[in-house]
Amino acid sequence: MTTLAVIGAGVMGETLISGLVRAGWAPSDIIVSDRHAPRLAEIEARHGVRADTTSGAAARADTIVLVVKPQDVGEVLPQVAGALRPGALVVSLCAGITTATIEAALPDGTPVVRVMPNTPAQVDEGMAAISAGYTATAEHLAHVTDLLSAVGKVVTVPEKYQDAVTAISGSGPAYLYFVVEAMIDAGVMLGLPRDTATTLVVQTMYGSAKLLAESGLHPTVLKERVTSPGGTTAAALRELESHKVKAAFITAMEAARDRSQGLARS
Repeated sequence: MTTLAVIGAGVMGETLISGLVRAGWAPSDIIVSDRHAPRLAEIEARHGVRADTTSGAAARADTIVLVVKPQDVGEVLPQVAGALRPGALVVSLCAGITTATIEAALPDGTPVVRVMPNTPAQVDEGMAAISAGYTATAEHLAHVTDLLSAVGKVVTVPEKYQDAVTAISGSGPAYLYFVVEAMIDAGVMLGLPRDTATTLVVQTMYGSAKLLAESGLHPTVLKERVTSPGGTTAAALRELESHKVKAAFITAMEAARDRSQGLARS
């Protein structure tokens, strides 16, 4: 097992650390770095991992995972670059930042893998898409897949699709929470107590997702099984269509993709 450095101890950084520990990684094999000392101390105490500076963590690890905000990448990369071991793998969870950008700041030939995760990784139900940089190999991709499988599912995609992945699964949980919020508010408007409406909506969302995943059926088929001719569901779907909800979702995801592309240029 390799030594792993996690640079950035925010929500996603901690999510990865806790998932790996649950999956059997020894906390002593994980080194964490964060610019905020109180947060670093909190993560060290909570998970039993080792704390260090960014350069110190990078120097001690075989795999370095960058989990910082896109605007902080320019500050962090020089610290990592100056400390890397020969052959070390750099894994980026920084939204919108291309492998070429990261490679340009690192020693020549450093393998880089780009990842777009999402927040359901906090309950081991994440969805991550990974892409190889110029010198990353199939073995590197397999290693990153093993890492991220501790907190959910992993797919490999060409990097040109990463902005679309960001728009779909990276930002996707927020869209679903938006729908849940709207349905709960509708339940209250229809006279239900808020806690009852919340239970109804959350379980409906959870059960529907599980049925979709386990049945293997197309969502259109499942939708039609709920929709009786002239019934209540048909009346509701007609209203959603008349308000162009599907078109709004497509437009929203295009905006997310465009913003992801913009992060790479900024």
